[in-house]
Amino acid sequence: MTSPWRTTVLTLFPEMFPGPLGVSLAGRALAMGVWSLEARDIRDSATDRHRSVDDTPAGGGPGMVLRADILAAAIDAAAVPPGRPRLLMSPRGRPLTQSRVAELAAGPGTLIVCGRFEGIDQRVIEARALEEVSIGDYVLSGGEIAAMALVDACVRLLPGVMGSAESASEESFSHSLLEYPQYTRPQAFEGRPIPEVLLSGDHAKVAAWRRAEAERLTRTRRPDLWAAHENAPKSTTKE
Repeated sequence: MTSPWRTTVLTLFPEMFPGPLGVSLAGRALAMGVWSLEARDIRDSATDRHRSVDDTPAGGGPGMVLRADILAAAIDAAAVPPGRPRLLMSPRGRPLTQSRVAELAAGPGTLIVCGRFEGIDQRVIEARALEEVSIGDYVLSGGEIAAMALVDACVRLLPGVMGSAESASEESFSHSLLEYPQYTRPQAFEGRPIPEVLLSGDHAKVAAWRRAEAERLTRTRRPDLWAAHENAPKSTTKE
């Protein structure tokens, strides 16, 4: 039997997990043992009676910083195998992409560190080789919600989680493009009909329309993605 995809989350609020990950597709897969989740409290590695994990920033400034020695001890105590990437959810990290999600989902799992306060001591990032990951150009109260987003994105790609393998291959970012518009019954809604081509039964025309719409949406809404798509090496394989 294939080993389940495993994720270990280091957080100051383990009670936040599984949260949304315990329902819908991810929740069913969790109950079935397709993947596993361990939420560990960073404060368990504190050394004083107050379970302190932070201190004032060196050089001054507002807020508090998560201590390197405490977080390092928490990472070590998790005893995660070397093959699992060590991720730190951080607004200064490399933006999470669908291709990176696919890489993570294809591996054995992850260790995810959820930051709080003004951040964490740079020395533990370097000493424990943490890969900083961002889910967008904005700041959250902590890394927990970002971690949930990353885990959900990975879990849905695990074999057997989604009902159809085609669902993943045709959605947004699967071909460096946004997804085309979707329609279903009723055939007319408040005077807005379903585009006739989708009702034609001509699969080639439907595919061409969807491709054109995906390209149009990507050009207008995400010129950065469109530029990357245009500059990507073109396949020479004949279909």
